[in-house]
Amino acid sequence: MNEYKLQGLTCGNCAREMEERINKLENGDGSRILYNSSKLVVSEGVDMGQVEKILSSDGAAIIKENQHFHPDHTPEHSQSSNDKMKILIGISAIIFFSAIYVDTQLNNLVPVIMYLTAAATSGYLIFIKGFKNLIELKFNIDTLMTLALIGAFSIGEWKEGTLVAILFGINELLEGMGMEKARKSMEELLKVAPKEAILIENETERIVPIRSLRAGNLVLVKSGQKIPSDGVIVSGRSSVNEAAITGEAMPVEKETNEIVFGGSINNEGVLKVRISKEYKDSSLAKILHLVEEAQETKTPTEQFINRFAKYYTPIIMLISMLVMIAPPLLFNGEWGPWFYQGLAVLIVGCPCALILSSPIAIVSGIARNAKNGILIKGGVYLEQLGKVDTIAFDKTGTLTKGHPYVEKMCVYDEGSFFKIAGSIERTSSHPIAKAVMEKISEQNLTLEEPDEISTIPGQGVYAVISGQSYRVGNEKSITFSLPIEVSEDIASLKDEGYTLVIVSSEEKVLGLFGITDEIREESKGIISKIYAAGIKNAVMLTGDHNKTAEKVSKQIGLTDYFAGLLPHEKVAKVKELTANGKVAMVGDGINDAPALATADLGIAMGKGTDSAIETADIVLMQDHLGKLPSAINISNRVNTIIKLNITLALGLKLIALLLTIPGLLTLWIAILSDMGATIIVTLISLTVMFGEKRQVTD
Repeated sequence: MNEYKLQGLTCGNCAREMEERINKLENGDGSRILYNSSKLVVSEGVDMGQVEKILSSDGAAIIKENQHFHPDHTPEHSQSSNDKMKILIGISAIIFFSAIYVDTQLNNLVPVIMYLTAAATSGYLIFIKGFKNLIELKFNIDTLMTLALIGAFSIGEWKEGTLVAILFGINELLEGMGMEKARKSMEELLKVAPKEAILIENETERIVPIRSLRAGNLVLVKSGQKIPSDGVIVSGRSSVNEAAITGEAMPVEKETNEIVFGGSINNEGVLKVRISKEYKDSSLAKILHLVEEAQETKTPTEQFINRFAKYYTPIIMLISMLVMIAPPLLFNGEWGPWFYQGLAVLIVGCPCALILSSPIAIVSGIARNAKNGILIKGGVYLEQLGKVDTIAFDKTGTLTKGHPYVEKMCVYDEGSFFKIAGSIERTSSHPIAKAVMEKISEQNLTLEEPDEISTIPGQGVYAVISGQSYRVGNEKSITFSLPIEVSEDIASLKDEGYTLVIVSSEEKVLGLFGITDEIREESKGIISKIYAAGIKNAVMLTGDHNKTAEKVSKQIGLTDYFAGLLPHEKVAKVKELTANGKVAMVGDGINDAPALATADLGIAMGKGTDSAIETADIVLMQDHLGKLPSAINISNRVNTIIKLNITLALGLKLIALLLTIPGLLTLWIAILSDMGATIIVTLISLTVMFGEKRQVTD
């Protein structure tokens, strides 16, 4: 498929009709006009001459071929087109008001010529397209407006016909500016892509385009520069702004052997980075590509609107004909007034405000979330997020930090407990041993080297220190009868959901460590905020044992939990939950992939990892849940705005149509009903871009 950037694409309904015509060309099947991003995608075998002819019939044109669209390309054609339209409308308005004055002074052809000049100045493109459409028997808003204006001028309504032409020009301008505002919000995201890099070869430096970089290349990143692609720091230390990837404004300290993301900014110092991926495979490139694609996916609401628009205009044309002929033929009405009313009804047939009711809000919502570090892969997922009533969370690494720590201890021999445990566990790489060592490091002890040490499978570690035998392990490591006090403490810790580490000699227990996975500081606050955002149920799915799950659930305020689940059992539980409502599953995007895919909506936490980006429908680019409530609120807002927009777009047109019953509908009221709807729909949709400045991170 070939991809082209377009100019002059200001009408959503026109874009839909052009796409249908291109699809009818030989080899044109599957071609798409991406209205939101103003692009054309066509297959290799399409006759581009025919394509350009179809585009030009609606005032659109190809401005640059782009086999692989580059984010640096930010065309100014739409802006210059808007500026030209503003000038023409301004000139037209001056001529129009001058004609009104002249009309009061002279009663001849001069004001008529002035009215026609004013109408032509602001609407000549409409007339050209309208006449072409009439010849092809193609009926869209340009055709309807051309017919209405010809009709108005034919019955001597010079002033009103001209006013309609000017108002329609303003309407088209505002519609184009509204969509362009949404597009620019997306283009601002695309500008974060770096353009050049300083390549180090044979100890010499030279500036190269980032697209020429290959895995293994060494690059120099100076203070204030963008890191060109994903890589590993070879030398240097600095704080790095990763907002382009994660949406987090706070810089992250980086040093040798740590991973960095392309598009992040080196705040100070000089870094040498070994590139691990070509730019096109980097996290940033994937994010930008997915964000750009996301704005073009059609939501169920948009699909319904597009189907409705196909039938709406023909129905309005039929109503217009009935208004023109039915009253005079059946009820002895006057032909002139009812012909005029029918012309006004034609203008009401424009579905532009209805077509605009969804895409600007969707693009604004996706762009807003992307700036917050929330990658939503399509408008359909943005819409679905606002309909979710249950969120299922994985525990480890999602609600908890994913690494154990010592939360509780029972010490029976303070002189030996820490020293023996530390001497045995310090050589182990097991996560639980590391948790024990973190606690022991607080004691500032001098640890001994064991004379002998061995692992006993299923029990723990056996060691000989200073000629004495010791064990660190679970209950199975105990070879003697336990005192009642110790037995009670063990039972109590197990009931509280702790994993036990027992330190003992051959004769007695020296102490107990109660190990747990540390709950993320933000988890409790996040759960309360998602309830406030409209989520009814927050549940946890975990493979951990029941007591641990119960403890975590109570501490952070979940509505329910399901423990001891294997991966396939998590999938079954998600299916069970989806039978009772819309369910989103939140996990780390790796081991939760089956459950993420099964849920109505998969949400992964990834901080830019490939697996997270590829697995889920929505990716939280941070390594915490802090932005999840914000994403839900934005989705709710977008869904509410779309419903309001549809109601307003149809409501204003219905009011206009009802005015035909008492014969009160005029041409300017008809155009204002569409213009008013377009302005309101556009302005309301753009509000998604603003508000809620403070992001949730607690």
